[in-house]
Amino acid sequence: MNSTRHPDPNSLNLPDPAEAFDLEQIVPVPIVLHKGRGATGNMQGRFEVDQREQFDDGWGEARAGDGEEPERPSLRTEVFEEHAKTILSRNASPDVPFNVSLNPYRGCEHGCIYCFARPTHSYLGLSPGLDFESRIYAKVNAAQVLRRELAHRSYRPESIAVGVVTDAYQPVERDLRITRQVLEVLHAHRHPLAVITKSSLIERDIDLLAPLAAAGRAIAAITITTLDPVLARALEPRAATPSRRLRTIRTLVEAGIPVGVSVAPLIPFVTEPDLERVLEACAEAGATAASYIVLRLPWEVAPLFRAWLQAHYPDRAERVMNRIREMRGGADYDANFAHRMKGQGLWADLLKQRFDRAARQLGLAGRRHGALDMSGFYRPAEPAVQPPAQRDLF
Repeated sequence: MNSTRHPDPNSLNLPDPAEAFDLEQIVPVPIVLHKGRGATGNMQGRFEVDQREQFDDGWGEARAGDGEEPERPSLRTEVFEEHAKTILSRNASPDVPFNVSLNPYRGCEHGCIYCFARPTHSYLGLSPGLDFESRIYAKVNAAQVLRRELAHRSYRPESIAVGVVTDAYQPVERDLRITRQVLEVLHAHRHPLAVITKSSLIERDIDLLAPLAAAGRAIAAITITTLDPVLARALEPRAATPSRRLRTIRTLVEAGIPVGVSVAPLIPFVTEPDLERVLEACAEAGATAASYIVLRLPWEVAPLFRAWLQAHYPDRAERVMNRIREMRGGADYDANFAHRMKGQGLWADLLKQRFDRAARQLGLAGRRHGALDMSGFYRPAEPAVQPPAQRDLF
């Protein structure tokens, strides 16, 4: 694992993201499928000054035999150490059901092509494409920083959402165990939390989550996009298979941990036909609540997703994008808080009706998990302040 002091996006002289930005100015890269990766290329990030242009020198074709595709070098994951200054992030978005989140990593090896967090790699001077899923930054001091922030006298406990921007249980967590260390701190100080993941690795930490859940201080959410393993492998190449995620729901529920499911994203003509079947399978596995999100395509996610569609579903790519634009006011994406999660218009209304009907019939509607118990939290001891050394007067 490489070590680096990661730049703080707040300290960089970057363009205001709210300013108009034409993604069509970015030089596109050829569509190339990489085994185990979601993105089809490494498109330029919106804050990069230099433009990228892919050049074929002919060596790939020379290595391939007649009628064979050129050899593609395997894309290995690089992990960089990051020493975070702070670890708790706060948001004021009215459509997000939490105020505080904690993300042990930047980037995510799961490689979900639709991930709304991909553009965050642009702040680092990296591509939201293949870089996002192959260049991972691990906040190796996350547990220590968390303990320090909890110890601050001004801190007031409220539920911490773990793994919102990138999955806290992505593959590198097996070895690094940063999420495990964070949970140990929260467990030791009886702090409420919610974890959302697509990984079965969460089962490793049942010994920490179950006691918290028994005291009303922990819940889990599993994201299941489709039941089709072939589609899931293309959409979410390094996440757990759908059947394995269903087994994880059963395992967590049997351990006494309340589990909700997120059917997200709903992609017209791709994952959307699976909606009712996904909800039924999750209910059978023991989930007690459900939610959904319509595909979001902010910033660079839009051209990345369009390239993915052309690579995997060229026969319906135009149809899919037209339907998405119908729900987004004619654009690829509409960031308005009122409907960025669910979309708007006739088709969005029909999706909502389908979800509400199925969730109601399966007992997944109106059973939101109650507020987590804050009363048991106790503050860590603040680090002792060393007195300044006295001067030697003699």
